[in-house]
Amino acid sequence: MRGLADKVVVVTGAAGGIGAATARRLAEEGARVVAVDLDEERVRKVAESVGGLGVAADVSSEEGVAGYLSAAVERFGRVDLHHLNAGIPGSFATLPELSAAEFDRVMAVNVRGVFLGVRAAFRRYAEQGTAGNIVITGSIGSLRGSADLLAYQTSKHAVLGILKGAAMYGGPLGVRVNAVAPGIVPTDLFAATPAAAGGKDDMSRRASSTPLRRAGTGDDVAGVVAFLLSDDAAYMTGEVVSVDGGASIVSTVRPSGGAGAWDFAAYDRSLYGR
Repeated sequence: MRGLADKVVVVTGAAGGIGAATARRLAEEGARVVAVDLDEERVRKVAESVGGLGVAADVSSEEGVAGYLSAAVERFGRVDLHHLNAGIPGSFATLPELSAAEFDRVMAVNVRGVFLGVRAAFRRYAEQGTAGNIVITGSIGSLRGSADLLAYQTSKHAVLGILKGAAMYGGPLGVRVNAVAPGIVPTDLFAATPAAAGGKDDMSRRASSTPLRRAGTGDDVAGVVAFLLSDDAAYMTGEVVSVDGGASIVSTVRPSGGAGAWDFAAYDRSLYGR
């Protein structure tokens, strides 16, 4: 893809899943990768595998964001591109049982972390006297509603507000800001909740209801991220690109969309206890 070779790109949440896949894809395109994650051991392995720099940092703190950018500039002299991908799923607790502390924890990583990353990117571009591109990882949860994962869903709606404001601010400066909205992509994000309904174990079954009839992979998303960061997407900004096997186009009230195929009485009993 045009415009990726020799660019310095920061990828957060890069220890596994979509972030690791994006780090690999961008390295294949000739970019120099700064892989960032709270998991120091795993992120350094990812960085080593692509010949890049691994940095352990908490993206929800100003110190953490300043630290990974400082390390990137010290190693490569500048930063051109940002993939702000770090996120956590939060609790599967129902709305009445969801604690404020858990809600705040998810918002800190998924929203504050994106805000700090976007702000730092613009400050870095200003200091360098350059432009650049940013891609945020949203979710199908940014575009749809569900009764579970409320904190996660709220956070993924919120990042689209950051996206649109940043795209408006960045346009006249030559800074493009876009987002990807992945659907079901089995990664370690949900590894801690394997048996929960909507957790990792039933991802393939749920993904079979999409038009493509399969779950996505990190590489599926990484290719779209690389495109949005590249010059091939030079006239795109403020966009949210769904990478979900077509899940977001499904009309669930039509037979082809699964109407009548689910036992909602059983689901309601499990959710509400009646």
